[in-house]
Amino acid sequence: MVAAIPSSTTSVRDPSTYFVSVPRSAGARIRVIPDGRMFEAPGSLSPVMSESDGPKQVDDPDYHSENHTAAQTCGWTANALRGEGKCYKYIFYGIESHRCIQMTPVVKCNERCVFCWRDHAGHAYELGDVEWDDPSAVADASLELQKKLLSGFGGNEKVPRERFEEAMEPRHVAISLDGEPSLYPYLPELIEEFHDRDITTFLVSNGTNPDVLERCDPTQLYVSVDAPDRKTFDDTVKAVEDGAWDSLIDTLDVLADKDDTRTVIRTTLVKGHNMHHPAWYAAMCQRADADYVEMKAYMHVGHSRGRLDRDSMPSHDEVRAFTERVGQFLPEHDTLKEVEESHVTLLAEEEQTWVPKLEKGSEFWERDPVVSY
Repeated sequence: MVAAIPSSTTSVRDPSTYFVSVPRSAGARIRVIPDGRMFEAPGSLSPVMSESDGPKQVDDPDYHSENHTAAQTCGWTANALRGEGKCYKYIFYGIESHRCIQMTPVVKCNERCVFCWRDHAGHAYELGDVEWDDPSAVADASLELQKKLLSGFGGNEKVPRERFEEAMEPRHVAISLDGEPSLYPYLPELIEEFHDRDITTFLVSNGTNPDVLERCDPTQLYVSVDAPDRKTFDDTVKAVEDGAWDSLIDTLDVLADKDDTRTVIRTTLVKGHNMHHPAWYAAMCQRADADYVEMKAYMHVGHSRGRLDRDSMPSHDEVRAFTERVGQFLPEHDTLKEVEESHVTLLAEEEQTWVPKLEKGSEFWERDPVVSY
């Protein structure tokens, strides 16, 4: 018998409301989430928000978190609220910075990139101890955390009231804050959950779980390619698990098969480490049949300062020059865009690079037009 779909008055902490007893494969259960959809979950999926006494999954004091979901205000979100500029993702892709959530469903990471600004020690907990929240709960937590993070701007005289109220209703989520999102076992369903709420998604992954990414269809999928060859990968990315390079190559093939998802190869350029063999980078982009190629300078901030010298940070001119060298081997990507302030460049096949859904005047904005500023 299938359990009834819970009503709005049903306690969300009652697991009997959410599980059904239809026989399935060994070790699997069916989850009914509040909108009535069902999916099969390997093993036991914890009921909505976990109240586990297990290890704390997020210990970075700068993150606001709910169990394993973490969010943090991006500096560009704050700038946009004050009318002081928008992120390069607005210039390249049309993302409204003040309405964007920067979050992750898991802080655990399976790589130890030398250029990462985060503390590697904070990624070391075991996933086997995590009680996973379902996608609806993660989406709810992301929205609530964003509202808490931005609540103080409501009294800021530099922030127009209408713009603040817009920010309280996010329309975009960047699944990119920390960790490797594909380690969250219900990532495809989480992306669907955001889309069901009319929120666009940008997913950033290191490409180590191609089987998961094959099932993910975000608005835009970024895969980090931070080395043109295996040796540079081992020296720069320092993956925790064996086979990470081979998994990345498999992920390029996954990207090539994506029809409805915009795909981006992104590279963090570290001077003296991975700014070589532009033809090999281009070959990887071609294998992925990537829509866009994004290259950004390593920034000498955070914990990376203990691993790299400041000289490892390339100038914007150096980033642009290397991008042009890669572009010589990608003749179809003959449009180059750049945002000098962010030390980032973009290679594209067409001048128009915005997500069509985010273009002003689209149906996406009909019920919710953006304040001009």
